[in-house]
Amino acid sequence: MLKAGPVRVLGAMSGTSLDGVDAAEIVTDGHEVLEFGARDYRPYSTEERAVLRAALGRWPDEAGVAEAAEVVETAHAELLGRFETPDLVGFHGQTLTHDPGGRGTHQVGDGRVLAEFLGAPVVWDFRTSDVELGGQGAPLAPFYHFALACRVGAVEPLGILNLGGVGNLTWIDPALPRPESEGALLAFDTGPANAPIDDLIRVRTGAARDENGALARRGTVAAEIVSAFLERPYFYRMAPKSLDRDTFADLGAAVAGLPDADAAATLTACAASAVVSGIRLCPSPPKRLLVSGGGRRNAVLMEMLGAGLDCPVLAVEAAGFDGDMIEAQAFAYLATRVARGLPTSAPGTTGVRTPVGGGKISWPGG
Repeated sequence: MLKAGPVRVLGAMSGTSLDGVDAAEIVTDGHEVLEFGARDYRPYSTEERAVLRAALGRWPDEAGVAEAAEVVETAHAELLGRFETPDLVGFHGQTLTHDPGGRGTHQVGDGRVLAEFLGAPVVWDFRTSDVELGGQGAPLAPFYHFALACRVGAVEPLGILNLGGVGNLTWIDPALPRPESEGALLAFDTGPANAPIDDLIRVRTGAARDENGALARRGTVAAEIVSAFLERPYFYRMAPKSLDRDTFADLGAAVAGLPDADAAATLTACAASAVVSGIRLCPSPPKRLLVSGGGRRNAVLMEMLGAGLDCPVLAVEAAGFDGDMIEAQAFAYLATRVARGLPTSAPGTTGVRTPVGGGKISWPGG
């Protein structure tokens, strides 16, 4: 049983960019975020990244999945073992494929392994319950975003955008009392973000990413490709909605005939245009948009967002948050809510039929 009152919780996130594992501590009671604690990062090696990439799109028991699970568990154990033993751990694992309207969702990494290794209870498998109840199973950070909006005393609608491999947006009305309150949150995946850009850079140059958008800045956007991209049915669907990392994998083929800089500029414009399109689905325009994730470091992407939106677009550091660790902190917060029997998703965040608390809890010693 988790002790009453505030607890020190450690969360971890391995995202669709496949760069590595983030880990961060918070102190929370499952409602408020009371303190931010230690943080750390463990990159995947080139070999580990290749194993994970080879397993993308695969389901349990398919070739390469067991090897991917071993990479994920080993990396998390190494990183989380650097921290003092927390009261609780939130472990998301690594998403290999996500098909909420079909076969479901698949994250590798067994929380029982980490519970034994760390000697602490571990909450994991956050998405399955939501999907089983008709939800998208993603995005899952919005309840934490609501807590952050309350922490900074926001009183007007606020947007928090995560630019990882996929972009996801949370629209927040902090005037409502709880994240599960009707109308408090609307959340959805906006479209591809860093994933197609990173894949292009890796194939064309061997680098991991377009640092600061330097390559894109030298290029010219192929407007006809962006226009065709925005005509895809996904952008006409109402929110909530979610994507797999490789839903738009054919974007690489669309820019295959372009020079490197033009291809990078065009994919960056696609990512920004998807967000601008998504903002139109919100109940009202946010008064400001706070951006987390690696994409906030892409100056060209941030400039394109600023040019396309009528509100200030700022890195989350402007509000005093850590843009590299919000996702890891979110799983610490969600783990606490699971352990306390509180919901972690709602109709406005994933489309689930009723607010639900997802996740399994594994204790050391079974």
